[in-house]
Amino acid sequence: MPVQSKAEYEKLLGRLQQNASNTSRREVSRLEIPDPHVIWIGQRTIFRNFMEFPKALRREPEKLLLYLNKELASAGYIAGDRVIFLGRKEPSSFGALIDRYVKDYVICPVCGSPDTRTEKSKKLGFLLCEACGARSSIKGNYA
Repeated sequence: MPVQSKAEYEKLLGRLQQNASNTSRREVSRLEIPDPHVIWIGQRTIFRNFMEFPKALRREPEKLLLYLNKELASAGYIAGDRVIFLGRKEPSSFGALIDRYVKDYVICPVCGSPDTRTEKSKKLGFLLCEACGARSSIKGNYA
């Protein structure tokens, strides 16, 4: 391979890698998940901006609350735009649980797109990707 064409090849390869890394960052940033605002009042934990999450994730608030109740092993109920949980829960656990919910019930496992919706068929839950058309099974009925 001549030196000139090898240099051109390296230059083109560098441009390709740079463009590929820019597109993957752009896709991830499209789904903007807010930070959870959690406070304690007595023996109750109040998730103040709960309603922002179902809107951002395009999911029903009841399903997300059901998931949080199960994972936190606590009862919680919706009161306006917030959720009140019985007992003191660590504020850091809410961010981790939301991230896990997004990974398991929102992001397409095939293409990584957040443009998904859920569907039930014969008691089984499926995640349907609107970007690539994939249909993936999901565990539980939290989506």
